[in-house]
This record gives sequence, C-alpha cells and structure tokens, in this order.
Amino acid sequence: MHYDVFNGDADGIIALLQLRLSQRKPHPKKSILVTGVKRDISLLKNVNAESATSVTVLDISLEKNIEALSSLLEQGVDVFYVDHHRTGEVPQSKYLTNLIDTDANTCTSLIVNKYLQNEFVNWAIAAAFGDNMQVSAQTLAKEHDLSSAQQALLKELGIYINYNGYGRSVDDLHFHPAQLLEKLSDYSDPFDLINETDSIFYQLKTAYLADMEKAHKSPVLINNKQLSAVQLADEPWARRVSGVFGNELANASPNKAHVVVTLNESIANETATYTISLRAPLNNKQGAGELCANFPSGGGRAAAAGINALPVEMLGDFFASVAKYYQ
Repeated sequence: MHYDVFNGDADGIIALLQLRLSQRKPHPKKSILVTGVKRDISLLKNVNAESATSVTVLDISLEKNIEALSSLLEQGVDVFYVDHHRTGEVPQSKYLTNLIDTDANTCTSLIVNKYLQNEFVNWAIAAAFGDNMQVSAQTLAKEHDLSSAQQALLKELGIYINYNGYGRSVDDLHFHPAQLLEKLSDYSDPFDLINETDSIFYQLKTAYLADMEKAHKSPVLINNKQLSAVQLADEPWARRVSGVFGNELANASPNKAHVVVTLNESIANETATYTISLRAPLNNKQGAGELCANFPSGGGRAAAAGINALPVEMLGDFFASVAKYYQ
C-alpha cells in the first residue's frame, strides 16, 4: 500500500501533482493521501507502518518527522523524501531515497521539476511563485520563454493554491488539500485550467481578493527599519490570508522582516495565543526558521517560518529577537 504525504500548500500539492502526471517516473495514482493545513507538518505519524509498503513525502520538515520516519525505515518501508526545510540529522538507510535541498532559493516543486527534467515545468513555476520564490520562478520562466503575461497568470495560480492551504483546521479552507489535488490532476498544463472560465482558478481568485481586502484594513503593530508587524483578527478569513499576506508585504518592502500576527482566542479551554507568520527580508533570506524555532511550536525555513501557538506574553520577546537579528 502506497502513501503520499504532502504539505497542503501550493508547493506540496504541486510537487505531488508533477509526480502523478509524470510518465518518465511512474508514480502510483492510487494511494492513501495524508495531508492537512499548511501548518500541519507532523504528518508522517499518520502513516500506518504496518500496512505501508512505500511512502512519498513532500514538503514537510524531516526534522519534525524524524521519529515517524525512523519507524518506517526500521519496518523496511521504502521512503522517497523531497523537501527544502530544516533536516536535522538525516537517517542513513537503504530504504530512504532523499532529494533535500535547503537552499533559500528553492522549494520542493522545483526540486521535483529538476528530478523530472522539466516535464511539467509550468506547474513548477506556479508552485515557486506560490511559495514566494519570485526570482527562482522568473528565472525558470524565462528559460522556457514564457511571456510576462503568462508568468503573471502562473503567479496568480500559485498564490491562490497557496492561499487555500492556510487555516487553523481544514474547516477554514475552501477546499481540502487532497480534494484540490484531485481537481488539479485533470490538467497536465496549468494554462488549460486557467483558460476554463468556471474553473477552480476563478473560484479561488474571487475568495482570495475578498479576504485580502479585509487584511489590508488590519491594524499595524510595528513599522520601523528592521520590522513591520500587522495583527489579524481571530476569524477564518484572517487565518486563510496569514501566509499570502506576509508574502505580499515582503515583496513590497524587501529590506525588512515582516510578521503577520493572528490572534487565537476562540479555541475552547485554552489560553489565548498568537499564530505567527514570519518572512525574512527578501534581500537577506536567512534566519526565519531559527528565530521561530526558539519559541514553542515554531519552525520553518531560512526565508519563511512560523509559530503555531505563541503565548501572548512572549510576543514582545519575539518582536525584539526579530528586530535584533535583522538590525
């Protein structure tokens, strides 16, 4: 029994989409899909090691899944692991094949694209745009002679797919990531999807624009040379835009770090916390993962990271650590 384990954002979904579509390296189209919201990265524990014969893992930190991975390898399960996040110590096993590159200018879909020798390069470009790898996406697009108009459409698509992955739970999302994958699987070229006027592209676009309009009206907590911080409400729309709004802010002001703070006050029987999305300065893409990892439930990669539940009393310390790092 094969399992596909993948992040519910644009990078994770499109990485698996490329593998499913590929004819060069057949990939089981019938599998058990294990995914969730963007921030749900401890996914490998949901694989049944007793029934699994092979597992593909895409766009979730090996470091955060090391215990479950080690268990699968000990059971003799073949694991194909592709990622660009912090790894920790990578296990040495004949059952593990890994394509891991933690360079700040790549993402899982770009790694898969290289593995597949550009077989579905338009999808990879869309994913890179969605993961806010602007320069990498543009460079690859130019290599394949895509016009500025074509790039703009792939950028929109990547952003909308990425936007769909953010939420406290899948109830916040417009489409479950597994459902979204299945819908996208009908299209070997993303332009075919975009050209259908009633497609999921336009459904997500309408929702995205409505949510972002609210985000732009949210209060600014900090705005100085090192850091800007915006606070969003404890609402489903706010949780949906927390990541893509951070990307937009980062692109607009590339010389400083950006934090999107979303209040979590409505979780029953729990003390109020903040969900944090941190974007390192685009002109200095380092440190975000380390900064967030220093706080409870935090982690990520060099350019972009987050904290799932930052205690309210730690917010000032977090801001201070970010400002100091990027001073």
